[in-house]
Amino acid sequence: MNRPPERSLSRGQAYVLGAAAVPMVAFGGMGAFGTYSNITSVFHRSATALGVVAAGEGATLVLALVLVGLTMLGQSAPVAVRVGLWTLPAVASLTGATVAQSTTEAVVFAVTPMAMCVSAEGMGLLARRIVVYRTGVDAEAQRRNAAVMQRLAYHRARAANHPDEKARNDSELESWKLAKKAGAGDALLGANLVEVQRGRLTDGADAALAGMFALPVTPVTPSAHGVTEAPEPLAVEGTDEEDVTPPMTDVTPRVTEEDTQVTPTLETVPPEDVTPVTLPPETPVTLEEIAAVAGVPTPVVGEPLSDEQLVVVLRHLRYTDDPPLSYRQAVTAFREAGFVGGEQRVRRAWGSLMSHEETDA
Repeated sequence: MNRPPERSLSRGQAYVLGAAAVPMVAFGGMGAFGTYSNITSVFHRSATALGVVAAGEGATLVLALVLVGLTMLGQSAPVAVRVGLWTLPAVASLTGATVAQSTTEAVVFAVTPMAMCVSAEGMGLLARRIVVYRTGVDAEAQRRNAAVMQRLAYHRARAANHPDEKARNDSELESWKLAKKAGAGDALLGANLVEVQRGRLTDGADAALAGMFALPVTPVTPSAHGVTEAPEPLAVEGTDEEDVTPPMTDVTPRVTEEDTQVTPTLETVPPEDVTPVTLPPETPVTLEEIAAVAGVPTPVVGEPLSDEQLVVVLRHLRYTDDPPLSYRQAVTAFREAGFVGGEQRVRRAWGSLMSHEETDA
């Protein structure tokens, strides 16, 4: 997995985060002192009050420090630590509400321990965000996603292979519920998905602009001794192409007096006296010639090609064999020759080549 480079906190960021952590610790301590005062007013014994504070706010502080330490090490906190951060203050609140002598005191005694709970959660969240900012790794999100994916894999296998139809249906429904949770809260996953979509949008915009502003490629027709441009149809000024009718001419040949004369019979020459005539071999059309006719630089292997050069290369490869190569054969020859071009751009160039051939036909 590609991770972003580790970043360090600036001095200003460190000061601000430190200043934000101070009130959390201060208010947590104030909540513990309030619980101590509340219990002392009821039992009039300091030891009892300290025991209640240690069991509630003190234990919560220990779990908060464990959570912060594990987070700073890039590790996820166990379930017991996360549950304890809320259970212990809740027990302290229930204890305060129970020993209170009136309803008003019960409400105050129950609310006071929650200050330590909020402080612990705030410190843990702040430490987690610092680690994510510096390393780009969210251990807590990875833990949740790993658990979701493990359950998803189990239910998919159960839905496919379990002998009980009811169990298969239950796992099928459960797998869809788990699929909704996959990747939730993973900032790195979201950034990667945005990056992928940004690349696709860039390719789409490039294709649209290329189709709007690219110069048309002049179609070429391979011949036996070179490359010739496809002839353009003659246009008659002031008339439509459909209204132009070729003039009818008299094609009946005239019989002259010379045609009626008998041509003397030539003497047959024996086959052994005839010298065979060897025709010159056909010269294949080169890539340089096609590029010259199209008016583009000669494509070079290993270098990025323009859309016009892609059409030239595909045209050259298509007619290297008889019958002409198909799309898959031409793409295979394109890759084996070492030319560079993305799959989408090659497919667009092939479509342009085919459209020109249909127009010529």
